[in-house]
Amino acid sequence: MYPPRHPPWARSNSVAGQSNSPSGNQFHSLLFSKPRFSAVPLRHSLAPKTTMNMNPPQRTLSGSSQSPRSPSSSSQPFLSVSVTDPVKLGNGVQAYISYRVITKTNFPEYQGPEKIVIRRYSDFVWLRDRLFEKYKGIFIPPLPEKSAVEKFRFSAEFIEMRRQALDVFVNRIASHHELQQSEDLRLFLQAEEETMERLRSHETGIFKKKPADLMQIFKDVQSKVSDVVLGKEKPVEESDPEYEKMKHYIFELENHLAEAQKHAYRLVKRHRELGQSLSDFGKAVKLLGASEGNALGKAFSELGMKSEILSAKLQKEAHQLLMNFEEPLKDYVRAVQSIKATIAERANAFRRQCELAETMKLKEINLDKLMLIRSDKVAEAEHEYKELKAESEQATKTFEMIVKLMNEEMGRFQEQKTLDMGIAFHEFAKGQARLANGIADAWRSLLPKLEACSTS
Repeated sequence: MYPPRHPPWARSNSVAGQSNSPSGNQFHSLLFSKPRFSAVPLRHSLAPKTTMNMNPPQRTLSGSSQSPRSPSSSSQPFLSVSVTDPVKLGNGVQAYISYRVITKTNFPEYQGPEKIVIRRYSDFVWLRDRLFEKYKGIFIPPLPEKSAVEKFRFSAEFIEMRRQALDVFVNRIASHHELQQSEDLRLFLQAEEETMERLRSHETGIFKKKPADLMQIFKDVQSKVSDVVLGKEKPVEESDPEYEKMKHYIFELENHLAEAQKHAYRLVKRHRELGQSLSDFGKAVKLLGASEGNALGKAFSELGMKSEILSAKLQKEAHQLLMNFEEPLKDYVRAVQSIKATIAERANAFRRQCELAETMKLKEINLDKLMLIRSDKVAEAEHEYKELKAESEQATKTFEMIVKLMNEEMGRFQEQKTLDMGIAFHEFAKGQARLANGIADAWRSLLPKLEACSTS
């Protein structure tokens, strides 16, 4: 699904997992084994604005600092993108965050070696929706969720997580051998803000429909479901065993990833709560030490200071756990949901193919009858039949192309998932070991002084 790239992680809300938590073996098997199926800077023009200094050096999952992306060799084709400089524009419900998107490339179809544009979240949504509409069978990289709660939407941590996630999203597209050729991607990376605004306003997809139109769509779907339940209509579905295995694997993977992400969230919360408790305890013990004299007061003061130091360690580790463990899991939950959307497109293509084939049979029977009675409607019927046949053949080609692309995408997805999850779990284990050693060393250094007080 994604090219080998180790992004700074970012993250739809988790889907409800199964009621029973998966065992370690089940989760490891789903995450790491392959299923058995084939496979010039711009100024922000709007005001008022509040600039948020949230563009630290980019980091890999291992936490090491990186310089901004640059091509390794100018002789090789390259396309790299950086999403930087989040800025808050507007106030109240109209407020939003804009980003500076920097593109560096030697692709001849681009305007030059470097281009800087300003984009907002809805521009990224536009790009995602356009690619999903045009590239059937390809797993379009997921976008981070959009927070509806203002206190979270404009928090420093959320904004940085969103920036990193958008950076990952657009670079996954830029690195994909098919998607990087997209005209929509070139527009996104090069068009001026006014052009992007016009493009967004001209969208006619499902997300731009009026509420009444959406209600009608939902009623149509509900009606079809009722027909199936009542036996009036049988669902047309593929019976390919390999396809069924793939669907089963994807749905199971989503459940287990969501369950793991839920527990990762609890780990982050626990670290933060423990860190806050240690901070409060440290303050209380330092006040207690100030009221005592001699060795006891000094020991209490040192105990309080150690507690506050460990509080800071826990808060730092909680942030690392969030960015390097919970967020990768959330990212892959969304990635699996993107795959499910492609599966739905495949199912639609299959049904369309079957419906046209069935209609062709009826048209052929009708044409034979008209020819037998030498009706004057034969020519018209022949014309309709030829048009339907061409449409049917195109539907078959579309379905076959989706199947082919999905098999290729699944192979890439498996390889990248194994790599990314391995890095995430490695970072988790390293962080926990680092934290445990730091806590043990801190308490161990304090023991002789406390022991001396207790024996005197």
